Amino acid sequence: MVSAVLIAGPTASGKSALAISLAQRLGGTVINADSMQVYRDLRVITARPTPQEEQEAPHRLFGHVDAATNYSAGLWLADAAQALADITAAGRIPIFAGGTGLYFKALLQGLSDIPKVPDEVRARIRAEAEGMAPEALHARLAAADPLTAAKLRPSDPQRILRALEVFEATGLPLRHFQDRRGAPLLDAETCACVFLEPDRKELHRRIDTRFDIMMTQGALDEVAALAERNLDPTLPAMRAHGVPSLIAYLRGTLSLDDAIAKGKIDTRHYSKRQFTWFRHQLTDFKWVSPVAAVDELDTLTRKR
Repeated sequence: MVSAVLIAGPTASGKSALAISLAQRLGGTVINADSMQVYRDLRVITARPTPQEEQEAPHRLFGHVDAATNYSAGLWLADAAQALADITAAGRIPIFAGGTGLYFKALLQGLSDIPKVPDEVRARIRAEAEGMAPEALHARLAAADPLTAAKLRPSDPQRILRALEVFEATGLPLRHFQDRRGAPLLDAETCACVFLEPDRKELHRRIDTRFDIMMTQGALDEVAALAERNLDPTLPAMRAHGVPSLIAYLRGTLSLDDAIAKGKIDTRHYSKRQFTWFRHQLTDFKWVSPVAAVDELDTLTRKR
């Protein structure tokens, strides 16, 4: 029997349904590997499993983090290690499902040992960045830490801020720490690892349809409740796909139709980045169509 099953894929590719079905057949527990589904504030807009779906198989690390938390891959890996130990001790099969590539890479390759940034440093950097365009933040990072800046997109303020904080706290480039990794939790040789590869046009249709459904299920009310908390807009939860555009609608700077359209476009763009990231970063995953995934996983779990 495999030590774990890892089901990755782009958003809206059917990972959750597949993980639940497999957990029922193998006696497994589904562990979240999606960086937005960890937030308890965002069940609908992140397409987190419904309460009914969570009753169909045991689930871990879904909705266990408050949106005010600057949750990171390191924190997730620590939580995943505990979940993995608990599930294994109970004699169940851990089934990781999600689309966050860095989470899967941390599981299989370890995570960089980055020092903790003091709260006062983080607060100062965030205050200085308030109101700055992401491109301006990137230029600031390039001046201080060109090695790390060259690896980051100017449109990714969260990672840019993280790099600025580390440099300010340590005086060393973030890349310095990224080159040193801790031991991985899992060995790909003993796991069944698949990446769901749906047809791109069909995936885009599913993304658009799912966003429309989420709007009928209370996504706007969910985002409104989040907006009322007046959290730092650079926090990860505030950048979940659909959240910024719906907040813009609530504040009167976008029409609802435009907000929905932007949420769909952002999600489609993200799915494209997921394909690219997994293709280059995690070569241990076998790419399969969603239709063929059940048979493929059955074969992989019998082999190992």
